[in-house]
Amino acid sequence: MTAVSEAARRVAQLGADAPELADYQDEPPQMASGGVGKTGYLRLEFALNGHRSVLRRMERRVPFLVQRALYWDEALPQMPCVFVISTSGCILQGDRLTLEVQVAPQACGHVTTQSATKIHAMENNYAVQMQTLTLEEGSYLEMMPDPVIPHCGSRFITDTRITLHPTATLLYGEILMSGRKHHQADRGFRFDVYSSRISACRPEGNTLFVERYVLEPHKHPLNGVGVMGPFDVFGNVILLTPPEHHQRILDRIAPRYDEAEGIASGVSRLPNECGLIFKALGKEARQVKAAIRAFWRVAREEILGVTLPEPFIWR
Repeated sequence: MTAVSEAARRVAQLGADAPELADYQDEPPQMASGGVGKTGYLRLEFALNGHRSVLRRMERRVPFLVQRALYWDEALPQMPCVFVISTSGCILQGDRLTLEVQVAPQACGHVTTQSATKIHAMENNYAVQMQTLTLEEGSYLEMMPDPVIPHCGSRFITDTRITLHPTATLLYGEILMSGRKHHQADRGFRFDVYSSRISACRPEGNTLFVERYVLEPHKHPLNGVGVMGPFDVFGNVILLTPPEHHQRILDRIAPRYDEAEGIASGVSRLPNECGLIFKALGKEARQVKAAIRAFWRVAREEILGVTLPEPFIWR
């Protein structure tokens, strides 16, 4: 069995086994789930080559597309930066997507998306994404995609599995936001299911942490106390890094709650001394993005000794 066919089998099984998707197992009448053009596969491998890292290998199946790695980060000129592009424009019903990233010893890489990931409205079935991140000794990876926007009536399950050497560092971010916030008929989160699971382990298999949440706004509204309250955008950043960096980062990130300004954020420790988790809630995407960049900048400064450049004006 090839790597691509094995990935297709695993990602198909993920949705079939999820109890939160039991009511959405019907097949689309147009294109069968997981068919040609709907089983996306992307594998990226970063490796050290002399004084800088390179994108050593890239394997893909539509709708994934990656162009050449760029070196746009002035603070880390040796780090290849990769945009993940979707030729379909958004995630559709029946999509089965797999993304694998491997970072070789002492190498580094940055992975992001071309724009927000939109999960289209669905009449049948659901969409699945499985991500596998492998970081070897002394490696460094920033995986910071643009926001995810689940449309009204969409169903989506994502599973991210991380294997990390004790000396490696991973900064993994995600932002979830509603789409037509200021259009009253579509205001707020109106998707059917958004299910997310993130887990991390050491190369020998020892589990470091698991975070899982299932959001079903029709059953449990997200604007309640203890969920998102008055906020409309959710940001989550996982920083896995050696323990000697943790306290210095914690000392520089103060908890914040300012309903008038529309932002709440804070950082806490993950189990097994594996890292930190930063969460932010905001009224607008720009506020959450700014809070995440502030945490990202502190993490870089304390771990690598370099800062985070200002974002491009178009991002």
